Amino acid sequence: NEQAANGKSTGSSLGPPGRYVPDEQLRFEPTNERHQPVAGTPAVAAHSSSEIGKHIRESDLTRSGAGEENLDCRSENCEKEIKEAAALDPEEISQRLNVDLRHGLHSTEVSSRLARDGPNKLEGAPGVLVIAMALSYGIKDFIEGGVINAVIVLNVVIGLVQDYRAEKTMESLLDLSAPTATVIRNHGRIETVKAETLVVGDIVQLAAGRVVPADLRLFDGINLETDEALLTGESLPVAKSPFITLSNPDLTVGDRINIAYSSSTVTKGRGTGIVVSTGMRTELGRIATLLRNKEGAHVRSSNIFARALTTFWKGTKSILGLTGTPLQVKLSKFALILFALAVLLAIIVFSASKFNVSNEVLIYGICVAVAIIPESLIAVLTITLAAGTKAMVKGHVLVRKMEALEAVGGVTNICSDKTGTLTQGKMIARKMWIPGFGTLSVSGTNNHLDPTNGVIMMADTKADIDLVKTSPEMMRFLKNIALCNVSTVYQRQDNTQSSQQTSHVPNNSTWAATGDPTEISLQVLAMRFHSGKDSLLLNENLSLLAEHQFDSTVKKMSVVYEDQRSQTVEVFLKGAGEVVLPSLAISDQEKDQINLRIQEMAGQGLRVLCLAYKILSDEEKPFVLKRESMETGLHFLGLVGLYDPPRLETFDAVKKCQIAGIKVHMLTGDHISTATAIAREVGILRPDLPCSHVSTSIMSAGQFDKLSNAEIDEMEALPLVIARCSPSTKVQMLEALHRRKAFGVMTGDGVNDSPALKRAHVGIAMGLNGSDVAKDAADMVLTDDNFASIVNAVEEGRRLFDNIQKFLMHLLISNISQVILLLIGLAFQDGDGNSVFPLSPLEILWVNMITSSFLAIGLGLEEAQPDIMLRRPHDLRVGVFTKELIIDKMIYGVFMGSLCLISFVAVVYGAGSANLGSDCNHGYNDSCESVFRARATVFSVLTFLLLITAWEVKHFSRSLFNMDRTGHTGPFAIFHTVWYNRFLFWAVIAGFSITFPVVYLPTVNTLVFKHMGISWEWGI
Repeated sequence: NEQAANGKSTGSSLGPPGRYVPDEQLRFEPTNERHQPVAGTPAVAAHSSSEIGKHIRESDLTRSGAGEENLDCRSENCEKEIKEAAALDPEEISQRLNVDLRHGLHSTEVSSRLARDGPNKLEGAPGVLVIAMALSYGIKDFIEGGVINAVIVLNVVIGLVQDYRAEKTMESLLDLSAPTATVIRNHGRIETVKAETLVVGDIVQLAAGRVVPADLRLFDGINLETDEALLTGESLPVAKSPFITLSNPDLTVGDRINIAYSSSTVTKGRGTGIVVSTGMRTELGRIATLLRNKEGAHVRSSNIFARALTTFWKGTKSILGLTGTPLQVKLSKFALILFALAVLLAIIVFSASKFNVSNEVLIYGICVAVAIIPESLIAVLTITLAAGTKAMVKGHVLVRKMEALEAVGGVTNICSDKTGTLTQGKMIARKMWIPGFGTLSVSGTNNHLDPTNGVIMMADTKADIDLVKTSPEMMRFLKNIALCNVSTVYQRQDNTQSSQQTSHVPNNSTWAATGDPTEISLQVLAMRFHSGKDSLLLNENLSLLAEHQFDSTVKKMSVVYEDQRSQTVEVFLKGAGEVVLPSLAISDQEKDQINLRIQEMAGQGLRVLCLAYKILSDEEKPFVLKRESMETGLHFLGLVGLYDPPRLETFDAVKKCQIAGIKVHMLTGDHISTATAIAREVGILRPDLPCSHVSTSIMSAGQFDKLSNAEIDEMEALPLVIARCSPSTKVQMLEALHRRKAFGVMTGDGVNDSPALKRAHVGIAMGLNGSDVAKDAADMVLTDDNFASIVNAVEEGRRLFDNIQKFLMHLLISNISQVILLLIGLAFQDGDGNSVFPLSPLEILWVNMITSSFLAIGLGLEEAQPDIMLRRPHDLRVGVFTKELIIDKMIYGVFMGSLCLISFVAVVYGAGSANLGSDCNHGYNDSCESVFRARATVFSVLTFLLLITAWEVKHFSRSLFNMDRTGHTGPFAIFHTVWYNRFLFWAVIAGFSITFPVVYLPTVNTLVFKHMGISWEWGI
């Protein structure tokens, strides 16, 4: 790249020549070298930023101070704004936007700009009962039609209210899982904020796996590449050059290599940029505006018949409930089957009258059809799923895809990372071994971020830090762990100062850090010796020439630094022992000794990193960007052992999974000895492991990846621990689970974990340390990165599955009992030869939509049963309609229908002397007393049976009197059982209480419900 005039550094053969100086104001040191433009790359500015300013109006970029207005993206100025930012020097932009590139904006200024410009987001573009109601009006039964009409309105209102609540719940979940951005604000503090709160002038940090939250003018970075396929269609990532200033502002989107565009994904490297456009002013917003403006013309030009057919089909699917989660679709299809069955039953009723369909026969047919359809099924399911998502949030799990909410309860295997999930993610550098110097250890720490906390020991005595630093080997060791590191450790205080100079800050401040836990622990270790990264860069006059980032496939990282005083260039490397040892220029005997030391430290549960370095010769210096050249022929520096303590709740969570029939697998990038030690500590590897499983329970990724599918399938059990795991190993593990008909959860946090997260039945991303790409690929996101939260999600999924079965059971028992009653009731004929229905249509609607609906909602809100994690996982292939549910609903339904039938017969053929009256289906007359009293009896019996059944189906295999064997036992245990679910309790009480007004309320009982008050019949 060509260098800008007036001394501003823009690039060199050894990397960015502009050296970042940690001073109160950001500045770039000039270099004296000049280079010619590289063919095929955008030209770089050959004039000063002041000259650029002559051709560009300040207000065209953004507001630089009070009174300046931002550009209106409805005009062409929006695109011009981004182009001009690419042609401006970062310092010029910072002056125009009135922001310090090192310290960022203050919260007060952010609030002011947010209120003026708005949020950083894109704007949006500008049944059966009805048939019954119509037929009732058609035969001039205005009372019945009016009541059904009122029921429909009530059902619609309840549905709208519940849908609104469910929508608000989903909005709140989306708000919780909204994209975030890492910004520098408030005197240099690094903060994580919601992306929509970004404003022009914010300083944003980017890292691999993050989604760019706004259009940024990059001014710092290394190895930065972004995926801009969304904007350009380019399939390959675009390499960014933050240190250049373009001379031609009219370059295309893909050629503005110092701009990072909103919604593009960082595929590699890291960088820092200043926000130049937000929301609809971004490049993506400009495209969205164009699409919205052209959408009308496009639609009008399309085929009107095809468009109408598509709209009709989408509307039909929505009305029929064939959109949504798999369970919702399955239940909607089930409802359609019931509708077809209702039509069939109506035909049976009509055939009983030899298809002489009078008004009475028509109403009876409708009555039977209505009886078999659970009208409130979908509404109750929606309420239950909404309650499930809320419960998940309380358990630190965000549900991104509702399918996962239904599936997580049936998982049989959980494949989990170790660091930060099974463990606390609070790594501490506990042990160091430096050849020629000795072994150092850190003890007595209770704050893993505080470099002043704890004691450094050498042998059994406290180490003298000043004496230790006199060792050349030790100093080079410290330079390695501090410089081969991209994390930051700092103290939270108002007058934030250099975050890594521990000798100049008080001990009473709160320590904080950003970055990977491994690198944070190494940075803290270096700071214990007053050799943090900032201190070294400032005091030793070092400049970064190249950085080869850590990658899960290569498992190592290296950096190249130049000492400006001695002109020496050094390479520092850290990584896993097995990948670093082959790169060392030492004998095999020495490698074996180092490997033994690695095994020893790993056996203590430490994550062991191998450190190495080399000084480049003049011949090697031009090749600092070639990773292979920099990472060979190295000299061994030493080993560092990191300890990440298991979470206190992990052992119990793993044990709970094992009791519940769920196998827990640890897939980690750690050394096999480290992984084994931690797996034993958290209970994944138990002492009672079957002998046949021992040989395959612990494997390295290399061993597992070499196995063919047939060899893996022949294994009696899949490995419980896989060490040095790569993303491809995770995918292979999931494939093996699929072939065994198992249902697996897979966790992940990195960009490369996306294929595994998508392939899993339930992919779970880490919310704290996970990349945006991983979160986007996942079905769920953990807000606390805790393994115990996964177990809580499984338990909640099981509770949800149980509750769906419970209210399905209750609704279908009611429908089956009514169908049996009404079909057999065809035999009850009056003197005119008309069948007398034991229940009137409105009695059926009342039972289905008033009594049963609230009971079903209460069952959907049931707490998890005490034994819910003592059972094996349910089979997701079978779904909710298990054999047990089908048998139970038929038995309960038949018995309930039979009892109602017996009640009708007892009243009509007992005290009523078999008098079925005349025209009793239409209204009351003197001949209908026994029929009306029988209907009231049947209605009361059915209502009370449903109320009792609601409590009885709380558990499928235990009695109401012995439901909680662990907590409440004895003769009074039933009171706790019926009371703890308050909604269900009061639904039962309300259902019981309202039965009496329905039966006894004058006029309403005979005119609307077609029954009358009863006396001795209560004994039935």
